[in-house]
Amino acid sequence: MASENSPSDSQNDNSELFEHFRFVADKGQGMLRIDKFLTQKIESISRTRVQSAAQAGCILVNEKSVKPNYRVKPEDVISVVLPHPPHELEIIAEDILINIVYEDEHLIVVNKEAGLVVHPGHGNYTGTLVNALTFHLRDSELFQKGEERPGLVHRIDKNTSGLLVVAKTELALNHLARQFFQRTTRRLYQAIVWGSFDEPEGTIEGNIGRNPKDRMKMYVFEDGSDGKTAITHYKVLEELGYVSLVECRLETGRTHQIRVHMEYMKHPIFNDDRYGGNMILKGTTFTKYKQFVENCFAIMPRHALHAKTLGFVHPATKKELYFETELPDDMQTVIEKWRRYLEGRQDN
Repeated sequence: MASENSPSDSQNDNSELFEHFRFVADKGQGMLRIDKFLTQKIESISRTRVQSAAQAGCILVNEKSVKPNYRVKPEDVISVVLPHPPHELEIIAEDILINIVYEDEHLIVVNKEAGLVVHPGHGNYTGTLVNALTFHLRDSELFQKGEERPGLVHRIDKNTSGLLVVAKTELALNHLARQFFQRTTRRLYQAIVWGSFDEPEGTIEGNIGRNPKDRMKMYVFEDGSDGKTAITHYKVLEELGYVSLVECRLETGRTHQIRVHMEYMKHPIFNDDRYGGNMILKGTTFTKYKQFVENCFAIMPRHALHAKTLGFVHPATKKELYFETELPDDMQTVIEKWRRYLEGRQDN
């Protein structure tokens, strides 16, 4: 009997929407085509979906990619990366304005505004980016199946703004899932965080999993006893008195990764209500200062995090694509206010 590990990544634990399976064929394994072998081993998967994954290089046998007609041999080690399995849901196509940065027949890149939920789920069945894309991409194959997460291989939080790539074909979906799984994509975020850093740049490592005391939050397990590997590289771009503008490069893509890593470093993201950044954590006790910070919170009523750049290899042309966006107006306004505040403090 082949052995099977549980999926290494699932939508509940990871902002990247794929999963990883590993099988070891037993010593008595017959010469069975790998597409047929995997349809027997993975629940509710079609042979077409397996074949598409193989064509995208997402099925490895003994660490080498194989075609759908490869015949499994005894003791083969089979590794599979798949976009998250479909979850059928009635998706209502909605004509919602979205900021399209790039689009071709294979994929679309959007600059998501803060406040827009990426895909339908509990409490948000309409008004999401997927509802908007279902309208815009109504002629694309992946958006005609009524799935909850069509074309998605990663996501960003509701109140995080920035770049997101979405596949329009099954082949593109598999290619992109493999890149996110193998960590070959390039993603840079910018954030306003509380406090000044001792070092101008560094790396935060700490397994991330669900907070055992609050399931709505993620948590860093320092001893590595739980959670999944999470690595964030940071660089201070500008010190602004009691806050700093930082750049974060994701090596992994766990749910709330930057937010929870910054909290772990005692630098919560500015106005992050889930991880404690919506309180005055640094500064003076003066009433005017309190009013200044509260005005900043009012200008930007969400956490100050933006997915600024995104790079990946195009699934069809194999050329590297790289996209960059400006910080949204609310973050830029708050940064300017802190600059003026810092100038005024230095003048006194």
